[in-house]
Amino acid sequence: MEQFIYWVIVGGLAGWLASLVTGTGYRMGCLLNVVAGVVGAFIGGWVFNSLGLMPPRGQWMGNIVVAFVGATILLGLVRLFARG
Repeated sequence: MEQFIYWVIVGGLAGWLASLVTGTGYRMGCLLNVVAGVVGAFIGGWVFNSLGLMPPRGQWMGNIVVAFVGATILLGLVRLFARG
């Protein structure tokens, strides 16, 4: 249960920051920020792991950075394809 709460908090923060950077913050609510951050954590984890740059386990700031980068990639792709 603690891990779930941790990922909701990290995902929400990372998704919110990514929505501000990509300019989608005005359209997204709290739930979509969390979803973007959690999905972004998987994307960012894949990217960082592929590059050999994963932060040490348990380092919350590193986890937020990884999730933020992944969420920014995700929201950028969504914006790209949503424009038509």
